[in-house]
This record gives sequence, structure tokens and C-alpha cells, in this order.
Amino acid sequence: MKLLEGKAAVVTGGARGIGKGHCEHLVANGAAVVVNDIDIEAAQALADALVEQGGKAIASAADIGTRSGCESLVQACCDAFGKIDIMINNAGVVRDKTLIKLEDDDFELVWRIHVMGTFWCSQAAARKMIEQGGGGAILNTTSGAQFGNFGQTNYSAAKGAIASMTYTWALELARKGIRVNAIGPLATTHMSATFKDADKMPYFDPAANGPMVCWLCSDEADNVTGQVFGTGGERISHMVQPHYGKTVIREGGWDIDSIRQYFQMHIPSEFGAFGVMGKPYPFHQGVKSIAAEAAKSKG
Repeated sequence: MKLLEGKAAVVTGGARGIGKGHCEHLVANGAAVVVNDIDIEAAQALADALVEQGGKAIASAADIGTRSGCESLVQACCDAFGKIDIMINNAGVVRDKTLIKLEDDDFELVWRIHVMGTFWCSQAAARKMIEQGGGGAILNTTSGAQFGNFGQTNYSAAKGAIASMTYTWALELARKGIRVNAIGPLATTHMSATFKDADKMPYFDPAANGPMVCWLCSDEADNVTGQVFGTGGERISHMVQPHYGKTVIREGGWDIDSIRQYFQMHIPSEFGAFGVMGKPYPFHQGVKSIAAEAAKSKG
């Protein structure tokens, strides 16, 4: 019996790149899949190919940027396969600009697709799973961009929100037998091609994220929920949940004079790797010196 035999899954953004790899691995492991994508021709082509290979798949062009689209997507899975067991929130979009240049429309679009789409799809799926009574799995997609990435205010904010929703939903839905995890995939895709210095990065097969996704959605991972993993390439990385580090206690609390006396002595040495690339903290000499260098380089 295959790992996901008898399971029914939805994959948003499933026609290309990372999502396509998810769909292929899900079907190979026995699941029936709804391939959701705004490019319905590509989604249908993949669904047809999966069926030709002996799998079960349908295509959907439901708009995950709306509540009604997300609800109809989940219902399409139930109509086609009788239920939904797995909801994989993979679809995404980027509109990269620095804070000073970012416009409302660019922020709103990224937020709506990533955050609201994930929320609406997951809520609709969770409600169906609870109604069915058999539990299920929700798999979200986050990114190291939540650590901070130049030019990605909207994307970084969205990915941080998705990680936080993952933690919260895991706590809320466990009593209903529903597990919620997330991956931060490593892949070369049309979306990653827009990132800064993308042309300097090696090629990473988008489909390499699929095996971990399948396992996380299987019953074998019943003890895994509320976790985020870096996947793709040759890695499986566990993302440690954000937590407070060094703490300095002062009897009676802190006033401005005591902060001025002790902060620089005890805290800055704790500033570790910074940003998505994990480079050493670059601001120990102060941002004024960086601003001065930037001004000098402009002539």
C-alpha cells in the first residue's frame, strides 16, 4: 500500500515549479490531487499527464485571492474525490520593491495571495476535515525571507505571518486530529528568478521538495505539527521557533539611566546572523557610518 493511498489533496499554484513537483509526488504516493493554478491550461495538462500515468487528478482555476474561490476549490476536491485530507498552500507571487518605493497595490496583492489565500483555503479545508471526522493535514509555505530580505517588505511580512499562523493552527486543530506544518522550499523557479542575485545561484530542482511534503502529510508524521522545515536540495532543516535569547534582569526594573549603563555592555554581543542569507550582524559600528559610506560612494 502506498504512503498516501486513499488520500485526497489540493495543491495551490500546482501547475509549475514547486507545486508541480508536489502534485507529481502526491500522485506517485497514492493520493488523488486537485491541481489548482491561475494558468488553467498548464493545470489541465499536468492533471491529464498524471491521469495517463495511472493517477487521479483534476484541474482547477479557482481564484485563491478570494474567499469564494478558496471555498469552491475545497468543494471541488470533495465533489471529485469524496473528501479532502490534505491542503497544500503553495501558490505565491512577488512584487519586490524597497520600503520607500513600495506601493499599496503591490503590498496588498502579495498579502492577499500568500496570507489571505492561505487563511481562506486552510479554513475551508479544516472545516471540511472536521465535518468528515477523520482529521487531516495542512501544509503551508513560508520562506527564510521572514528573517528579513532587502526589497521584500511585502513578501517577508507575508511569510512571517504564514509561519505564525502555522504555529497557531497547530495548537487549535490538534484536538480535531488535524496537523499543520510548513516548509521553506529551496528551488529554482520563475518566481525565484526575480530575486536579487538570482543569476548567481546554483540550480535547485523544484521537485526535490515533494518527498518531505508527502511524508509530512502522511499518517507516519502524526507526531509532527506546528513545525517549519527547510526543504529542497540535499537538506531537511528544522526551523527553530522564534524565542527570546539572553535576558538581563535588574531588581526593581529598568529606567533610562540603567539601560544606558548596561545595554551596550551586555546585549549587542548577542546579535547573531542577520537576514535571509545569514550574514554576520552588519551594524555594530552604527547605521550612521553605513549611511556615510553610501553617501560617499554616490560621490
